[in-house]
Amino acid sequence: MGATIDWLRTTTPGLLVLCGLAIAVLLIAIIKVKLEPFIALLLTGLLLALAAGLPISQIVGTPLKAGESLLETGFGGILGHIAVIIGLGTVLGAILERSGGADVLTDKLLKMFGEKGAPVAMGLLGLIFGIPVFFDIGIFVLAPLVYVAAKRGGRSLVLYAMPMLAGLSMTHAFLPPHPGPVALGGLLGVSLGWLILMGFVCGIPGFLAAGIVWGSYIGKRVQVSVPDEFVPLEPEPEPAEGSGGTAVITKAPPSVGLIGGIIAIPLVLILGATFGYQLLDKNSALLQVLTFFGTPAVALLITVLVAFYLLGIRRGSTVQELSTITAESLKPVGMVLLVVGAGAFFGKVISATGIGTALADTMSAAGLPIIVLAYLISCGLRIAQGSATVAIVTTGGIVAPLVAEQGYSQMSIALIAMAIAAGSIILSHVNDGGFWIIAKYFNMTVKQTLQTWTVLETILSVVSFTVAALLFSIV
Repeated sequence: MGATIDWLRTTTPGLLVLCGLAIAVLLIAIIKVKLEPFIALLLTGLLLALAAGLPISQIVGTPLKAGESLLETGFGGILGHIAVIIGLGTVLGAILERSGGADVLTDKLLKMFGEKGAPVAMGLLGLIFGIPVFFDIGIFVLAPLVYVAAKRGGRSLVLYAMPMLAGLSMTHAFLPPHPGPVALGGLLGVSLGWLILMGFVCGIPGFLAAGIVWGSYIGKRVQVSVPDEFVPLEPEPEPAEGSGGTAVITKAPPSVGLIGGIIAIPLVLILGATFGYQLLDKNSALLQVLTFFGTPAVALLITVLVAFYLLGIRRGSTVQELSTITAESLKPVGMVLLVVGAGAFFGKVISATGIGTALADTMSAAGLPIIVLAYLISCGLRIAQGSATVAIVTTGGIVAPLVAEQGYSQMSIALIAMAIAAGSIILSHVNDGGFWIIAKYFNMTVKQTLQTWTVLETILSVVSFTVAALLFSIV
């Protein structure tokens, strides 16, 4: 018995078996037993940590100090990043919906692409907005438009959400200024210009295959309705003079230019900080200003305040009415945060077992072509611990010495970087915080999220890697 436990805890095959069993138990608990995902993730994570032999102090800390435990860093690490962003993004979405702004933008897109082309419009929206903003911010800002498009079209939410998500995921994985590609530029010694060029060349085919082709196919087969709490409210009529009624936000629909300008505020601020960091002296006063206002939470707070004024106060709404809309919009956020935090904790436990390191060491000794090796190591790390950025940075560090030894051209190194990026998004599943954000925001069960989002990410990964590998073999 002792030998079996040691094998499970200390060998690569054993760790694979242990983590595989934990994931299987988690899926059974959620899909078959119907246990609430938050509870199932927390329970399974704790059981896996104990089964892997991790010290109790590492799992939950001590009675006097728990701040560095897996439990608190797992939850806190991701919630510290997304809690404020989710809250502000949700409030912004509510203001856009109540003002009629989401309807205006959706109408414009539907007129440009037609009713049948609405999913393609959502995909292009995700692709464009995804360049300057993080993946999760893009979801929170664009989700209301997807809800409106699905409600108007009377079809499954999946049909409209998948293209948008593919656009956001492609830009996040393959293009600077997102953290993974930028980190690869430094690790592998390749210019951001080549990364941007190869990111589009390799990522666009993956986006088309995963977002447009797969999204259209699966969107007709998995039926998901718009969540009731996110259905845009119909604007109330303006009260007649002397009626004593309360003013509301919507008198007449705001212009497309106004809504587009409000949505552009966080994008411009974040983009300014990102490129300012690349172009300006690190001690310059201008960079400090750009960094402050370009922090996602600050940028979104400014945007919400602007929306409050332009779409609310200036149009006859009171502060009390805006506060009511804010409170109503935040009601569904609590469970989203709990599930995402628990998913991050589960991924943190898997990472702490050492399975990612063991897989990387095993594959690096296999003697494969460097671009295939880079992709497989990145895939293994992604599947094992859930974070795309961690998979990218870890794989980049492993293959960087191999790249340096071969004297590759900048284009070739950029293609190796694209292979790493492609591997980092494959098979998003229950140990990925983004999996739970998407499940909750788009009203899907775990099974439906696996059928739609997980397959989408895998198609995006495989197609993009195939393009990178073909080009690498030519150059």
